[in-house]
Amino acid sequence: MHDQPWTAAPLVAFDLEGTGGQDRENEAILEVGVVPLEVGRPDMAGGYHSLVNPGRRIPRRPWISPGLTDDTLAAAPPVDVVAPQLAARLDRGYIVGHNIGVDWRLLSARCPGIRPAALIDTLKLARLVGRGTSGRSLTVLLDHYRLTEEVTRLTSGGQPHRALWDATGAALLLAALIGDLPRTTDLTVVGLRQAAEVLLDESRSYGAEQFLLF
Repeated sequence: MHDQPWTAAPLVAFDLEGTGGQDRENEAILEVGVVPLEVGRPDMAGGYHSLVNPGRRIPRRPWISPGLTDDTLAAAPPVDVVAPQLAARLDRGYIVGHNIGVDWRLLSARCPGIRPAALIDTLKLARLVGRGTSGRSLTVLLDHYRLTEEVTRLTSGGQPHRALWDATGAALLLAALIGDLPRTTDLTVVGLRQAAEVLLDESRSYGAEQFLLF
């Protein structure tokens, strides 16, 4: 598979919303979004989204979406119910996300049974491409590539900093960034990994950038 086009990889975009790294061992997942990619495009019909009940009240913080409140999360399933759904979609896949190491750090802590084949980081790819934008946050990059309206349409009116919207945005951004690489028609699965992979154990060092990229 490694010498096949990058679109042949088992790509699945992922995003989660959490309470924040300052909670340390008490950091909780509040929402998850999964969007598989088919031939490099998001397959919304195969997507998965769920709120997650953290089992406790959450403080109001600027990086937590206003839609994720104690009231809305109270009726959501707990993480141990959501975990098998995530495992079924992420195991042995190439998980795509923006600054994916931050999400993987929390996901692996709360759902340790999930075993992806690789982590593909659109932030790392954006740095390689070196786009002349005012920043490299997901929303800035999507605006740069004029993809914001498409993400909102695909998510039926979703909004940034919600898990399904951000996962869909990462899925679209991946192809846009690859399109700006030299010799993109020749990019293989192994080439994608060389350009954008974050090693699974590297995620332990992530955390500081999650607030800079909001």
